[in-house]
Amino acid sequence: MALSVWPDLYLLRHGQTEWNVQSRLQGRLDSPLTALGIAQARRQAEMVADLPNDLACFSSTAGRALQTAHIALAGRDFRKDERLLEIDVGNFTGEREADLRAAHPAIFHGHPLAWYDRSPGGEDFAALKARVLDFLSELSGPSVIVTHGITLRMIRQLAMGTAMERIADLPVMQGALHCIRGGAEQVLR
Repeated sequence: MALSVWPDLYLLRHGQTEWNVQSRLQGRLDSPLTALGIAQARRQAEMVADLPNDLACFSSTAGRALQTAHIALAGRDFRKDERLLEIDVGNFTGEREADLRAAHPAIFHGHPLAWYDRSPGGEDFAALKARVLDFLSELSGPSVIVTHGITLRMIRQLAMGTAMERIADLPVMQGALHCIRGGAEQVLR
């Protein structure tokens, strides 16, 4: 899909979780939002309240994203979509990144996020890109999307036409609203 035909996107990362605090990789597993994560979702609800009521809303099917969506979308109907799940980190799921970096230095060598393509039993960026493109290609208009850190980066990389090599340069924040319009981004906090 050409950059000029992407609809406006309003993107939210789930609130802070217990595993985020512990620096554990969640991937396809889940942990509940912390008190701060709930507060972040409430802040997102204030920002989403300013958006038109007729926007399509979507959420990843992971519990942390659903918990965030129920709070941040404040009563708006939303559809659950597995294509919005976080990248699968395979055998690294539940592990602390610092421990993995120490135990597997070769996997973590190079580009800051390249290790996702090398995580044993995990999903690579090509597979993530394919499922995100599949999701985005079905959007018929502006949409609010609740998802995860790496998946959020991939959506933004595609919608803004950023080179894949720059995906690590796209920061993601919990409690923020990333607005993508016409290939440009505005982040509301």
